[in-house]
Amino acid sequence: MPRGRYSLHDPHDRTPLAEEHFQCAPGPSGWRYVSRLTGTAGEHRGSVDLALDDLGRPLRLELHAGDWQVRGAALDGVTWVRTDPTGLHATEGNVRAHAFTGTSPAFLVATARLLRLTPSSAATRVRLVAFTDPVLAPRTVDQSWALVNSEAHATDNGPLTVDEYQVTALDTGEQHAVHIAGDVVLAAPGIELEDLQSPPSRFD
Repeated sequence: MPRGRYSLHDPHDRTPLAEEHFQCAPGPSGWRYVSRLTGTAGEHRGSVDLALDDLGRPLRLELHAGDWQVRGAALDGVTWVRTDPTGLHATEGNVRAHAFTGTSPAFLVATARLLRLTPSSAATRVRLVAFTDPVLAPRTVDQSWALVNSEAHATDNGPLTVDEYQVTALDTGEQHAVHIAGDVVLAAPGIELEDLQSPPSRFD
């Protein structure tokens, strides 16, 4: 069960935003990721709880950011309920999309699991609902993912395969690289893996 810590920063000016302490593992239903976020002064900033099925679809998502909360799942596309800080009002949403995304590295692993690309695959378009900080506002985004390189590296625990994806935002054309090993993000814009206490899980 990998556990460790990511640092999150603004991908443009590298302003530190938060630290995400996580653990994740494959399970009988697919894969689960849980984390808690702390701010630069150590204050609690929120949490992520994401469970996928064997096909990479979101069985359950629960996000907290400040006093805001989102619960969602794959249902007629993706469906969610967003609750305001007072707890008095909840708004429902539904979009014909494939999955969710956001600032957590969990969503990059989840999208890679959903697409299951190979180096010979053509770039694949995916529609995602992004929940943006700090109020978890939903926004539909279209991306293109391509697996441009897959390379095995020797480690003390056997070979570790690192996949390099090229992700393109289809509304702006902006491209960036994402490096994933198993169920751990090694590098991506705004994300740095600071500590890993056990090796990434290997997916079948």
